[in-house]
Amino acid sequence: MAGNNGGPWGGGGGGRGPSDDDDRTDGPRRPNGGGRRPGEGGGPQMPEIDELMNRGREQLRVLMGGKRGTGSGGPGDDGDGFKVTRGMVGLAALAAVALWAFQSIYTVGPDERSVELFLGSYSSTGDPGLNFAPWPFVKYDIVNVTAERTEEIGSSGSQSEEAGLMLTTDANIVDIGFQVVWNVSDPAKLLFNLRDPQITVQAVSETIMREIIAQSNLAPILNRDRGAIADTTEEQIQATLDSYESGINIVRVNLERADPPEQVIDSFRAVQAAEQQRDRVQREADAYANRELAAARGAAAQIVEDAEGQRAQITNDALGQANRFSAILEEYRLAEDVTRRRIYLETMEDILADVSKIVLDPAVAGGGEGGGQGVVPFLPLNDLMRNDARGAAATDSQTGN
Repeated sequence: MAGNNGGPWGGGGGGRGPSDDDDRTDGPRRPNGGGRRPGEGGGPQMPEIDELMNRGREQLRVLMGGKRGTGSGGPGDDGDGFKVTRGMVGLAALAAVALWAFQSIYTVGPDERSVELFLGSYSSTGDPGLNFAPWPFVKYDIVNVTAERTEEIGSSGSQSEEAGLMLTTDANIVDIGFQVVWNVSDPAKLLFNLRDPQITVQAVSETIMREIIAQSNLAPILNRDRGAIADTTEEQIQATLDSYESGINIVRVNLERADPPEQVIDSFRAVQAAEQQRDRVQREADAYANRELAAARGAAAQIVEDAEGQRAQITNDALGQANRFSAILEEYRLAEDVTRRRIYLETMEDILADVSKIVLDPAVAGGGEGGGQGVVPFLPLNDLMRNDARGAAATDSQTGN
């Protein structure tokens, strides 16, 4: 057996490697690789390629549990053969456990939930974080429960724009475009109860919207009832999906468009303009009627108040005169002559107050039998001046000055 030559692998030489005698030979190099390299002295030589491969094979056999070969080390010489040891079995078991754990442990994100299936049947729902599902008995599906999904119905982004044409209760057609935004509330129900959640949401939403539009007139849909229609649609869609146990939560319904069909939109706008003109004229007529009615009611109330005041005044005057007459009657009964003369004088004073005549007592005027001798005549200057002023005013009015 050849001795160890101190090579890098530390083992004995291979069967085909050169012997020590060959290394010491100074003759020409043999064809099988023995002998010294050209130009080298008698010092240690570098190992050949075959020798390095043989030594590496032997070292691998030792690491795997075999014994170091004692033969020539030629090709096909395995010594005692390959043997399975406890260490190899332990490594294989550890690798199998690591692979099983890798297949069984999974991670669920904060926006996700997992649905675990034991032999194909629902087992449990996994929360965010690390989860354990023993493979291959338990499998899992991860579902995003917070992402909002949007279904377009009747709008330009939907598959069929004709789905937005709906019939109202007053036999008009309205073009509706709306969005249904939803997410997942129960991933287990979503996976087991619905074959295609997207198609289900679209079909339910379109059906509910058609039912609501069929119970409404056209004008409120186009104007004031859009918000109420969206809210009612959201509530009824959610109720229907809950009856299916779909595990879907409707976030909101956006009513984007509510217009007449494109083919008649010009005529519809003309009708709308005429209706607005009619409403404006009607409001103006109502305002005028209210204004005139209020004025007439005010004038009537004023007339009634004046009549009430006049009636009260006449009544009070009559009562006053009656009371005055009663008082005079009482005085007359006490002193008839005096009362008669006082009444006569007061009556004559009232009568002659507006008469332009002068009554002279003959005794006061002259004291004689002819009377009137003591009265001095005078010119009525005031009356003359008043007459001149009236005449001048009449002349000016006739001449136009």
